[in-house]
Amino acid sequence: MKKTTAFKAMLDSGELEFILEAHNGLSAKIVEESGFKGIWGSGLSISAAMGVRDNNEASWTQVLEVLEFMADNTQVPILLDGDTGYGNFNNMRRLVTKLEQRGVAAVCIEDKIFPKTNSFIKGESQPLADVDEFCGKIKAGKDAQSDDDFCIVARTESFIAGWGLEEALKRASAYHEAGADAILCHSKISKPTDVVAFMREWGDRCPVVIVPTMYYSTPTSLFEDLGVSMVIWANHVLRSSIGAMQQTAKHILEHRSLLHIEDRIPPVKEIFRLQGMAEYKEWEKAYLPKTNLQAKAILLAASKGMAFGELTDDMPKAMLKVEGQPIVKRAVTTLRETGVRDITIVTGYKPEAFTVGTVKYVNNADWKDTGEVGSLLAARDRLDGAVLIGYGDVVVRNYVLENLLRSEAPFTVVVDYSMSKQGLRKSVDWAQVTPDRAESAGLKDLSYELKCIDTSLNQGAASGEWCGLLWCTDEGARILSETLDKLEGAGVDVAQWSLPELINAVVESGTAVAVEYIHESWLDVDDVLDLGDLYSFYAV
Repeated sequence: MKKTTAFKAMLDSGELEFILEAHNGLSAKIVEESGFKGIWGSGLSISAAMGVRDNNEASWTQVLEVLEFMADNTQVPILLDGDTGYGNFNNMRRLVTKLEQRGVAAVCIEDKIFPKTNSFIKGESQPLADVDEFCGKIKAGKDAQSDDDFCIVARTESFIAGWGLEEALKRASAYHEAGADAILCHSKISKPTDVVAFMREWGDRCPVVIVPTMYYSTPTSLFEDLGVSMVIWANHVLRSSIGAMQQTAKHILEHRSLLHIEDRIPPVKEIFRLQGMAEYKEWEKAYLPKTNLQAKAILLAASKGMAFGELTDDMPKAMLKVEGQPIVKRAVTTLRETGVRDITIVTGYKPEAFTVGTVKYVNNADWKDTGEVGSLLAARDRLDGAVLIGYGDVVVRNYVLENLLRSEAPFTVVVDYSMSKQGLRKSVDWAQVTPDRAESAGLKDLSYELKCIDTSLNQGAASGEWCGLLWCTDEGARILSETLDKLEGAGVDVAQWSLPELINAVVESGTAVAVEYIHESWLDVDDVLDLGDLYSFYAV
């Protein structure tokens, strides 16, 4: 249903309808999400949000710009508080045309003199417009509309200006005959006396809209009994936001800290949600060329590194320095040079020792009692799109990452076929791959898939060594999250697992894990001797 048609249907529904004030795209979205079927584009609130008075200090084109954002961000109809129509009949014609172009469903104009003053500021001294002139403005607006369902609501300020019931009825009748789709009867006294008197005389000649800001204690059932068509809650979203902002600003100033306020206000990601960032991410996938800038990285760096002895008494092994640069900083630098900028490091042992720069940190407080997957679970909210998962103590050549991130398979691991660590001092994550690389030598465009990663594999049965890198596309990240959910749902304590165990579980579930082969070009820093190898690695 068109927004204009939806608003007209509300006016003519025969039931009491409600719309709520909004003053920008964000507040309009909040009003819509709260369940209201329509929005009041309040002149007072829009002006206040701009920091100006409700005296036509904001030009009609500035108001129109705000309305465009409100309409673009919502699906429910908007009734604009159009003041006096921003001028004479000609201004009214242009206003209606521009509102229709921007998807605004209706406009309310009041019978005062331009520039207007807010009704609650010395209303009795404010002159009313000439009845015939105002009727001409209504006719001009109706003639200008191209959509038959666009509505013009004529607001009489007779009670506000102290003219009383007789003048209100006379003006309302003239405005109805001029073509107004509804009459807004306004009053500023604390009881509904004016509205009751008007409704009893008016009957059902056309829909009536009211704004019970001042007579707010009146039971809503009275408005229903009177036959009112629509109630406007006129400025309460703005007023409540002012109170919240004042309290927050005062608290931060007094305490010089966010410690006691952060958990009392919506998180930044709620702003992103209201802005529609999830939709934007889908558009990125559809329209942007695939680049590493869309990828994230999670580096697991929670362990102390017992093999380093006293070197890790004061810092985790990932922060040990070679040539003045921490191991993990080298891994981060390679990621950034490859185009991956959104990097999360999962810490554990001595998290305060990490000083890598502009990366995100997540701490696995249970690092002593959990495995690598326990650290991954600490960063679980990062599994919401393409992501590279690796270790903070593994470094690789740039080309390794560049080739890996080009893979479009849901999952891809890197395997070193050089077998350079055979018989050496440490446990090796041997990888078994199909088809066997030696048997397929010379064949082109061959796809390799992982069968398993296992430190206990017989070296002769291994195809190479897993290099500690797992690349997940959007689909892969989704499957990985679902795999974790299923395992935890089955009572499996996956937090104790190593990353290879999780990768094996993915393979066993029937999802293919692709393999990118390399020959050396990487280093896993596990002990003191590896620190020397790291020096040589970067000296080449």
